[in-house]
Order: sequence, then structure tokens, then C-alpha cells
Amino acid sequence: MDASIRSFLDHLRVERQSSEHTLRSYEDDLTLFERFLEETRSAGGDPSPASADARRLRRYSAWLSGRGYAASTVARRLASLRSFFRYMRRNGEVAADPAASLRNPKQPKRLPKLLRVDEVVKLLDSIPVADSLGRRDRAMFETLYGGGLRVSEVVGLDIEDLDLDEELVRVRGKGRRERMSPIGSMAVHWIRLHLATREPRSASERAIFLNRYGDRLTARSVGRLLEEHLARAGIRSEASPHTLRHSFATHLLDRGADLRSVQELLGHRNLTTTQIYTHVTQERLLDVYQEAHPRA
Repeated sequence: MDASIRSFLDHLRVERQSSEHTLRSYEDDLTLFERFLEETRSAGGDPSPASADARRLRRYSAWLSGRGYAASTVARRLASLRSFFRYMRRNGEVAADPAASLRNPKQPKRLPKLLRVDEVVKLLDSIPVADSLGRRDRAMFETLYGGGLRVSEVVGLDIEDLDLDEELVRVRGKGRRERMSPIGSMAVHWIRLHLATREPRSASERAIFLNRYGDRLTARSVGRLLEEHLARAGIRSEASPHTLRHSFATHLLDRGADLRSVQELLGHRNLTTTQIYTHVTQERLLDVYQEAHPRA
């Protein structure tokens, strides 16, 4: 790995205090960029990132698209490059920022995938709760949907983050921003039952949701568990844990919640991020109209 990339990752880790997930993403993106530079350099050419100019970066964008990466993935990898070259420019390692004018590929507008209210209820009620792992899963998915949390936020919850009397949890979201999120009485009920049989591997393990070995659950494991429970419930859907967050927001708006409140509940920094859900509710209203109105 080039020294400039190591320095940038150290900067993110120490000065920006980025999460391990963020660091892995940047490392993966920049390692792929290094691979491109090595594969496409001319004989005797310089493969170091500092040698790349704007034309080379445009070639990299095309190289990514040519390998079948989705437009959203290409955009994320280019965003990592922009951050990297801004850092290089501030440190005087490049005279100009070659990524400043780099454009993202056009992305198709995709509305978030959702589960209907009845599907969410069916999913949650189908989770077997006779053993401790089942009660853990019921508590975890009730919390995901009840609070509209990201899966990373749910697996990051510690015992100290709970305020069950007030039905609140302290959540550490993107950019290490903290918020207090209501999770509802059903989630609180199942969390209490789960905690009664929670068995950490060691006394120092403070995570609420543990795997069968007593260690903190990973986001990947939560996704796998959701697939199992969807299949058990007979729900044919490509839903992910994030689908429960999308469903949470849409169901609130369907029932009259204002957009600003939903923004706060989701922990979005910008209202424009939340506005995607207004398009979802409009789509659903149009579907209802087409099905029910005699003159549609």
C-alpha cells in the first residue's frame, strides 16, 4: 500500500476518529484504485496515486463501470478518491486536486424497498421465542423497526444506552452523531425479556445483542437472521435490515407524521435525504387510487 494511502487512513483513524466500518470502506476503495493504477500504467510509468491526473481519474471511473459495478458503487468509490485527494492537497503532496471536477455516473432513481405493515407484523410474530436466541431476535427486530435504526446502530447498542422506563435508546449514528431514539413499548417489552437471559462471554461485554458465543453480533449476522425469519414467515421479499428502517419512515408518513419529525427520528442531517420517503408514499397513494377509484 502506498505511503500516502496509509497516511490518509491514519488521519481518518486518529484525527477524524472514523469507525472501523468507514475505515474498511476507504481502504477497500483506495486499494482498488491502486490496482487500477498498476494495471494501466505505461512502461516505466509512475503507479503512485500522486501521479494521477484528472484524465486518469476519468479513465478509472470508466474502468469501474466496465467491470459491472453499479452506479451507486462507482459513486462511492469516487467519493473516497475525492476525500483522499483533498487530504493530499492540504498536505502539499499534490499541487492541484485532480478529483475536484470528477463527476459521478448517472444513477437510476430507485425508491426504497418496503414491507407493508401487515408483513412487518407477520415477520415479528413468526419469530419463535421459546429459547433465548429467539427472544434476542424478537427484541432486535422490534428495535430495528420500532426505532427505525440502522443495523450498525442496533448492533452497536450497549446496556448503558438503554432507558427502558422512557422507552428510549441512545444511538451513535453516522459521523459519530448521537441521538436519543424512541423505540416503543413492544421493543421495550422484548428487550426486558431478552436481557433476563442474556449471557455475555465476559463481564466486560456490554453489547445488548450477542451471538451464541456471547460476543457482539455483527451486521452481517443480522442480515442472515432476517433472511431466515422472512422465509419462516412465508414473506417473499429481498428485504434487508435497512428495509425495516425504510418501512418505519414510510409507515410514519402514511399515518400523518411530518417530514421534519421523521428526519429527526432517522438521524438524517439533511431533510433532502428524508424526502425520498414522500415519493414512496405518493407512489402508494397512486396505487390505491388506481385500484379503488371507479374513474381511474
